[in-house]
Amino acid sequence: MRQPSLIARRVAVASVSLVVAAGAAACGPEDNDAKSSGGGDSQAKKGGTLSVLNSNPQSDFDPARLYTSGGGNVPSLVFRTLTTRNRENGAAGSEVVPDLATDTGRPSKNATVWTYTLKKGLTFEDGSPITSADIKYGIERSFAAELSGGAPYLRDWLIGGADYQGPYKDKKGLDSIETPDDLTIVFHLNKPEGEFPYLATQTQFTPVPKAKDTGTKYEQHPVSSGPYKVVKNENDGERLLLERNTHWSASTDAERKAYPDKIDVRSGLDSSVINQRLSSSQGPDAAAVTTDTNLGPAELAKVTGDKELASRVGTGHFGYTNYIAFNPKVKPFDNPKVRQAISYAIDRSSVVNAAGGSSLAEPATTYLPNQKSFGYTPYDHFPAGASGNAAKAKELLKEAGYKNGLSVTLTHSNSKDFETSPEIATAIQDALKKAGITVKLQGLESNDYSDKVQSVSTEPGFFLAHWGADWPSGGPFLAPIFDGRQIVKDGANFNTGLLNDKSVNDEIDAINKLTDLDEAAKRWGALDKKIGEQALTVPLFHPVYKRLYGKDVKNIVISDWTGVLDISQVAVK
Repeated sequence: MRQPSLIARRVAVASVSLVVAAGAAACGPEDNDAKSSGGGDSQAKKGGTLSVLNSNPQSDFDPARLYTSGGGNVPSLVFRTLTTRNRENGAAGSEVVPDLATDTGRPSKNATVWTYTLKKGLTFEDGSPITSADIKYGIERSFAAELSGGAPYLRDWLIGGADYQGPYKDKKGLDSIETPDDLTIVFHLNKPEGEFPYLATQTQFTPVPKAKDTGTKYEQHPVSSGPYKVVKNENDGERLLLERNTHWSASTDAERKAYPDKIDVRSGLDSSVINQRLSSSQGPDAAAVTTDTNLGPAELAKVTGDKELASRVGTGHFGYTNYIAFNPKVKPFDNPKVRQAISYAIDRSSVVNAAGGSSLAEPATTYLPNQKSFGYTPYDHFPAGASGNAAKAKELLKEAGYKNGLSVTLTHSNSKDFETSPEIATAIQDALKKAGITVKLQGLESNDYSDKVQSVSTEPGFFLAHWGADWPSGGPFLAPIFDGRQIVKDGANFNTGLLNDKSVNDEIDAINKLTDLDEAAKRWGALDKKIGEQALTVPLFHPVYKRLYGKDVKNIVISDWTGVLDISQVAVK
């Protein structure tokens, strides 16, 4: 996602946040095959109430304001979009499929014009028809300043989007979105974008009836286009109660199963309390899940010794990378050999342990996540092995003019996120000491850390960072971090290596023209490998999600798009 400072919040909104407890490495339960762990459709029946126990509230429940991946988890129950994620297990779930539209979009020859046709018979919760004008209006209101917070791509991609201020100030609307009839919508882009079908999964593509728009109050009762409608929204999403939308028809929606009669979302809970309630599965908690709370090492150890609990753990992967970032404008990191030395010195085993152990983190040597949809291409330009190659690191330091070693400062966050936090920083400090590199740790409070590392003028030379997927492709991973044209000098900047390489920029443009997403993935992987040679980052690990669910929850589906249980598929006894 675009801002590392907001990754925890945005991933939580997307129902894939990572919450882990501190501790050393621990063996987890055997990974359950998602298809079999819930019993499959044969055990899925309509009825009952599904409880969702979360740490983070489902705030800003307005399709314009949500920043989701694939439409989100809870939001996707209420908000349908032109396209959506495929609701299948594993890699198959990384595919984009039609939702309100009849297909994933028809591009022009150069992918600057995308045309969609809506399915017939689509209706809102009041039975009124959904038209292309409703989708156009829903998108336009996402440009209003008072409804900001959603994905920024439309502002960048649509012709006229950069200057448009939304329908409350500009009633004329965006000329780059055409609706020639009630079932057709056409988008005109200012540059080729072969991944537009992925973007069309974002909630900004949700239809909104203009007559029912209440501005900033819309989140209290957004008009549903999905299988559930909002009947209660307390304390800005701390409690959401959803009930069936009787005007939703499964005949127009191949993706959402909508088994439960009600969905009761309760947030603001402590992670240990959530896991304890799911473990005990007493009363309503037997039909409960969480979309944002991971099992920690100690909890996993307990689960391992209990076959019944182990059978109720869903395992998933989300496109997300934790890494070290270098600023090559700051000495001594302007010397590639110093960056390479640190890359060789890293002890990924100790970093993985600091992140919660091998059940919760997988070592990474590539910037792109190790999933096909991202274009994952294996490489390890600076092989450190499992525990670091101190000898090679010392050799490179000597070549760089530091035969007696050197001292550097590593900036990290004090937040207990086990990603950019003290545990990870200390593991790096210990590993680099073996290579003759003395590391001073600079821990900052969350907001101070974000402000410092996201400003070109204050960015340190050596710090911890992370990046997550807006959709499962290499584009949203590589472009914000390595496209030189996305360097922001007077605002939040995420091109941490300040790379502005014409060959890289040109290849990004070339890949964006491709509408064959498999071919694009191969090119993203090759570009990742090429950029990796410059040692502008040191990939550390990819998170693994381990989530408990109640004993009466059935039909577990966990895709590689979200990495967590898909609420739209589950049933309860």
